[in-house]
Amino acid sequence: MAGFILLDRPVPEVAVVTLNRPERMNAMAFEVMVPLGETLAELRHDNVVRAVVVTGAGAGFCSGADQESAGVPPGVAGVTRPTYALRAMEALEGVILAIRQLRQPVIAAVNGAAIGGGLCLALACDLRLAAPSAYFRAAGINNGLTASELGLSYLLPRAVGSTRAADIMLTGRDVTAEEAERIGLVSGVHDDVVAAAVETGRRIAGFSQPGIELTKKTLHAGIAAGGLESYLPTEGLGQLYLRLLTGNFEEATRARKERRPAEFTDDR
Repeated sequence: MAGFILLDRPVPEVAVVTLNRPERMNAMAFEVMVPLGETLAELRHDNVVRAVVVTGAGAGFCSGADQESAGVPPGVAGVTRPTYALRAMEALEGVILAIRQLRQPVIAAVNGAAIGGGLCLALACDLRLAAPSAYFRAAGINNGLTASELGLSYLLPRAVGSTRAADIMLTGRDVTAEEAERIGLVSGVHDDVVAAAVETGRRIAGFSQPGIELTKKTLHAGIAAGGLESYLPTEGLGQLYLRLLTGNFEEATRARKERRPAEFTDDR
């Protein structure tokens, strides 16, 4: 896909989506975010793609709100200023939700600055890897606004804990890649972060397709669950579903005995 969003498939089962506005540090202009949401929606229905990598072109992952050339959100013809603001927020929120609603796991390959909404974009992903030069900032507080935007106050405490989230959000300070790995904001730091993310996607693709999709669903459901007792059946039903309807468990047992990789067919 040409323009501000690039779509590449280094291997058939992994799609790499690149925000391609490096001269603006891939800021969240609507001409970037709207096609990003559309691309993610298309990938959701691509059954060959088993994992999605999101990254940025140039030196930045995503620098958040574009304060100079944000463009025009969709669906605003003839509306008042308050309604315009609502449509603008809906367009950006839709991208966060599109990531969460993808069937495939999404891996953020944070190659540089992830600031404000860019931090939210990374947090919406299921996994995050960072380049050594990457850094993270909840920038709203530095701009005289709240640090809470696009789900940040929901996502960040669940990633790093409430105390660390409060420190990051209330001080507006930069979190380096090294600190991000230490506190669990990212799972690893890699010189070639996109290659590392693609390799992670390839590993994911080797497992059961419904198994991975259900694991993503239960991870999100578990984070939002009100209590363990009411949540346990959700996991149990997922296990029973695949245990009874596929021969995956038997194949995994045979593969271990034969000292070979398992080949899951997701069928009996």
